[in-house]
Amino acid sequence: MATAWITDPLTSLIEVKEVAERLACCHDWEVLIIKDDIACEGPNLTVYSLRSTGLTPPRLKENVLAGYTIHGIKTFGSADSDPSILGVFGSKGLIVLNFSSRNQEVRLSKVCELRQLHDWIWDVQWLGDDSQSTAYLGIALGHNSVAHYDYMKGQVLKEIHCSEKCILYSAHFVGRTWEDLILISGTVFNQLVIWVMSDQTNEDGRVEPRRRISGHNGVIFSICYDMQRGILASASDDRSLRVWNVVSLTDCSPDVQCLLVLYGHQARVWSVRLLQDNIISIGEDSSCIVWSYNGDIIHNFKGHKGRGIRAIAIQDHLGWVATGGADSGIRLWQIKEKSSPYSNLSKLNFDFSSNNGAPKAIMLADLNCLVIITDLGFIYTYNFISKQWTLVLEDRNYKSYGLLEVVKLADSTLCAIGSITGNIKIFSLSSSRTCKEFKLHEGKVHSLTWVTSSSCLSSDTCNLFSSGPNGLLVWLEVTCVSGDIISVTEKRRFLLPTCKQRWHTCIAFVPEEGLVVCGDRRGSLVVFPMKPSSERMKDELSQSANNPQSCNLYSPEEAIHVLFGLHGKLGVTSVAYHNGFVYSSGRDGFYRQLKVEGPQLVVLRKLKSCKGMEWIERVSFTSDGDLHIIGFHSTDFVVWSTRTNEKLLCIPCGGGHRSWNYKKEGQTVMFAYIKSGDIFIYHSQPSDRFQNVLKEPLHGRELTCVKYVETIKMSSQDHLDILITSSEDTTVNVWAFSGNSKRLSCLSTISDHLSSVKTLALARAKHQDGVLSALLFTAGGRAQIEAYRLLIQAKEDHADVMCQVIHLSSHRLDEHWDRLKNKHRMLKMDPETRYLAITTVDEIPETMKPASSCVYVAAACSDGSVRFFVMSESSRQMILVAESFYHQRCVLKVETFVHTNGNDSRIMLCSAATDGRIALWDISATIPLADRMLEKDHPDCPLQDLGPVCFTIPAHQCGINSLCVQMTKDRQYLVASGGDDNSICVYWLILDHTSQDGSREGVQLLRAVSANSAHAAHVTGLRFLRDDLLVSVSVDQRLTLWNLEDSGLQHVGTKFCHVADVSELDCWTHDKAHLCVLCGQGLEIVKCEL
Repeated sequence: MATAWITDPLTSLIEVKEVAERLACCHDWEVLIIKDDIACEGPNLTVYSLRSTGLTPPRLKENVLAGYTIHGIKTFGSADSDPSILGVFGSKGLIVLNFSSRNQEVRLSKVCELRQLHDWIWDVQWLGDDSQSTAYLGIALGHNSVAHYDYMKGQVLKEIHCSEKCILYSAHFVGRTWEDLILISGTVFNQLVIWVMSDQTNEDGRVEPRRRISGHNGVIFSICYDMQRGILASASDDRSLRVWNVVSLTDCSPDVQCLLVLYGHQARVWSVRLLQDNIISIGEDSSCIVWSYNGDIIHNFKGHKGRGIRAIAIQDHLGWVATGGADSGIRLWQIKEKSSPYSNLSKLNFDFSSNNGAPKAIMLADLNCLVIITDLGFIYTYNFISKQWTLVLEDRNYKSYGLLEVVKLADSTLCAIGSITGNIKIFSLSSSRTCKEFKLHEGKVHSLTWVTSSSCLSSDTCNLFSSGPNGLLVWLEVTCVSGDIISVTEKRRFLLPTCKQRWHTCIAFVPEEGLVVCGDRRGSLVVFPMKPSSERMKDELSQSANNPQSCNLYSPEEAIHVLFGLHGKLGVTSVAYHNGFVYSSGRDGFYRQLKVEGPQLVVLRKLKSCKGMEWIERVSFTSDGDLHIIGFHSTDFVVWSTRTNEKLLCIPCGGGHRSWNYKKEGQTVMFAYIKSGDIFIYHSQPSDRFQNVLKEPLHGRELTCVKYVETIKMSSQDHLDILITSSEDTTVNVWAFSGNSKRLSCLSTISDHLSSVKTLALARAKHQDGVLSALLFTAGGRAQIEAYRLLIQAKEDHADVMCQVIHLSSHRLDEHWDRLKNKHRMLKMDPETRYLAITTVDEIPETMKPASSCVYVAAACSDGSVRFFVMSESSRQMILVAESFYHQRCVLKVETFVHTNGNDSRIMLCSAATDGRIALWDISATIPLADRMLEKDHPDCPLQDLGPVCFTIPAHQCGINSLCVQMTKDRQYLVASGGDDNSICVYWLILDHTSQDGSREGVQLLRAVSANSAHAAHVTGLRFLRDDLLVSVSVDQRLTLWNLEDSGLQHVGTKFCHVADVSELDCWTHDKAHLCVLCGQGLEIVKCEL
């Protein structure tokens, strides 16, 4: 058995080498960049190149520390030496390596074998001159002692103990020789202890400390010393950083001045670094904070998920920081030459003195031109190059109330303004004399929208939609040639659904389907046909194309489909059509993906952006495939990247209840808004930078379940294994694992759960027309189950895959009981109920004739029940059918299988609970009951009983954490279980057997075998690889193979795994090899070749 791939929380980062490279462009540029970055994941040393663009596989990945987890790396020699010497350590292990990078080839070679010391290693210091190699190290050990170590021979030459007898939480060396070596220890007693190796020992043979520094209220996790300044920084469990003025470490003065006490982290602070101009800290709150030496926060970088940042590497003079998180991700941040939002903010100082009014509405025509309308009806433009205001036109009919919309065409810029009396004026900025004005509404014009995205329109034609009283929506087509408007034609009139605030907020064309999708102020999505009916078309063709008022005699057409109140009462903010899907956003804090099916819109997914961003204005798709969410977080304007999980832009503008406009062209960004009666402009120029995500994150917290879906063959020799993981962070990720490059890529993230996702189940996974289709069920806390359809296929160039997730249905017990409590006298469910395991009944026998789109799901519940659901994909409905409280204890696992005997078929359910018992149920009668409930469309009918248990097995002394069922070639059933008692049990069962007297019995136990001490901790995963081969995994971090023989379970082999707290296991076969994926505090894939 060999580890094929592993990702763990990042434990250490270090920058390795700097090179100066000449880049040829219009001129010769000489740029100094960081070349390579080394990361540590478990025992693996991984090298990433910072010069590559986008997510690329690591240049090198090698297990260097065997069974130990790497906690630190120390380099020896000058920064530009090649090869570099690395001291890699973790736990009690230490190894010295040569690292070389020449001609794009990265190599690691051993200087010595892996050494094992007698105590935990906290820090390592090279002893000797930098100009020559040395074989000696100073090693800080876990019980406040220092070893003088010869790593070539693997011998401790001398070990010095401090008189402060305690366990250390951190240590930091200062000095290059043994005589000058000083250790700063962070003790369990919340103190910093400074002691020198060359000092005399006391009568106990221990060295007395020179200083003890107190002040923290928690243990000290990190220490950093700046010799030039004579200052010391410490990071603590008390969430603070402290900077101390120690001057010289050899000084024996007990008084140490605390210069700074810094509070900014929301949880424990893991590490601190002192730079020339800044202090940098990382913490359990997943923040990387850059401080000034005045104690001010300069940057607060947030992008990692979950439980903190554990590793940091800094290149000070380039201003780059690399962080590695507990989410297994690696990110790159820029701390220099990055201006704050205020530094790029300017005020235009609009002139109020000439009685032209105050700015009422603004629009950016492009990055060089701003258009405004004042409350007195003046239209002005501002040129950002010449910095001049220009009056375009004046119309007092548009004072006090005036809507403004601007669109940029190929050769001109069109403006439209609307009045409170129903008038609309359309003009070109280059020729305002050729303006067109129409009275389209009998009352206020509520909204105006320009739309250009229609395949039937040329580059000089655009569409203007206007809403007036009583829900009237008018569509005008405007044609412009050489900057002059030559025609305005009324295309259609629509009638919006009846509601209180009856006007549109956004419009998008779906040209392939001939539809217009409209979002309204009530939060509804409304669908209209683009083309009129044949009778209406004949009448309209007879009217003058240049007289839009001639069409007013026709009644407006009503919607053909409405998704009423989809985005709540605050309205739809945007609607867009992209790659065959419709995307909508709203002020409910969600954006949705929809699909057009006939004339109707079907919601595929409901998605949320960053926490606290409740006002989403629109979604924007970038050329590199990223999706940007644009909106407001409290009083800040925010641009959020869904790929990198970070705020790309955050401008404190005061909130969205003002006139504002955002424009991005290439890498240049401009944001304009009105505040306190004046106009403010944020302008950001593009800057050269590396990619900021070196490695994708896995999950923010522990992984709870992993499932293998199928393997996708690519056009090349490569193949992709599709995996799905769930986590305590309430998300589910779909991954593609490349067999050749060993790269794990995230295809999609599902975040619909309110609480942790505990379990996953798959059904009907199959390939059809080059598309891998599967049903996915996710369940967990708050008694919540979600159902999805996954569609995964290779892109046209077969270089990558794309994943479409369609949300089908959901079920929550609290909502179910809330609907029932007034109809039936039933008690409300426990709000703490969790689904701990779910399984599907996939292959229903033909004799039972199930509904074609139905899937049946059984769930193990924490309240002691086994519940049975049916899900209809066609009606997108999930119904709770039956339940049983037979176990009376927390049910941990469920499995199903179908038994066929001739024309007779039985559907069996196995359940296992915390009492160590396995129960077998015959649920065949429940299937037709579920079908009848679906046909009657009564989801809230009284629940049925699941029926009696037909067989029980007292398997374990306590809880059963793993359960699997396998049918043998002899049509016997193997039931394997692993429990909290560290044992594995396997049972041989037969169904529908005939006894000696000729009677037919239900279930018979043929024989049983067990391994009482199969693991050193509770068994969390079991799978059958063959009828005679079983694989198990445990919290003891061991993957073990077992042969099933008549004499019992025979041990075949054991592989130590580096994922802690293993929670689940899944297996599949590829090229005659068995692949096992296990999850917990990370993810690991092990290849077993037998």
